[in-house]
Amino acid sequence: MPRPTSAQIVYGSATVVLSTLAMLLLSRTSSGVGVAVVALGALALGLLVAALVPGARRSPRARAAEPAVRRPAAGARPTGSRAGARAGSRAGVRPGARVGEHSLHG
Repeated sequence: MPRPTSAQIVYGSATVVLSTLAMLLLSRTSSGVGVAVVALGALALGLLVAALVPGARRSPRARAAEPAVRRPAAGARPTGSRAGARAGSRAGVRPGARVGEHSLHG
């Protein structure tokens, strides 16, 4: 589940507070049950608003400016010594050369 953005938290909280005040003033309720119903309604409305606020999206220009991910060619073998790779050493292995290999670690 993705974390909420700061905009979603702000809009949701503001909606809860303002809608609670508005509904309490408009309904003129003084009973505990009435206040609880108004508070639950305001909370539901705040959650709805927070869920509908769009998350952080990158513009097409920002996506185009990112470097492309290089993938190894089909059948390409990683470079470097296999003994160093088995021993857990990264000496002699290019960064990203082992991207296509499987990991035995979970």
